[in-house]
Amino acid sequence: MADIKDPENTILMELKNGTVVIELLADVAPKHTARMKELARAGAYDNVCFHRVIGGFMAQTGDVEHGDMEDGFNLHRAGTGGSDQPDLPAEFSKLPHARGTLGAARSSNPNSANSQFFINFKDNDFLNGQYTVYGRVIEGMEHVDAIAKGEPPAEPDRMISVKVAADA
Repeated sequence: MADIKDPENTILMELKNGTVVIELLADVAPKHTARMKELARAGAYDNVCFHRVIGGFMAQTGDVEHGDMEDGFNLHRAGTGGSDQPDLPAEFSKLPHARGTLGAARSSNPNSANSQFFINFKDNDFLNGQYTVYGRVIEGMEHVDAIAKGEPPAEPDRMISVKVAADA
């Protein structure tokens, strides 16, 4: 396991092939970081599918309303919902959308991010300044690379569990 310097701002995401360790960037995007920790602590991300996975681009997940694969799951609705919390204002920064970074998924409104996020498979500089970057994978990127591809995938992978490292 990675040397975790700040367990309160580290996420442990369990996927089918192993654990992905994510460092949250609370100093850059405090509202997005707080929302992810709140939803992780509530168990809201557990069993949520990766509903949009584009090879060479990114893997999107986090629809806690429609993406739970154990709670009336409908793959075709996954990606259309969020949490019951208000949408978040954009927290744009100079951080690039580099391989392994987490970006806040949103609609065309920059202030519409909620619970959904994506992990970049490669450097996606064309997203810079348009989507909030609020975390980065520090271990387990090979497990992200192995997520089933598709829009939606025929047999989607899921986040088995998502925890704040301080609570694990």
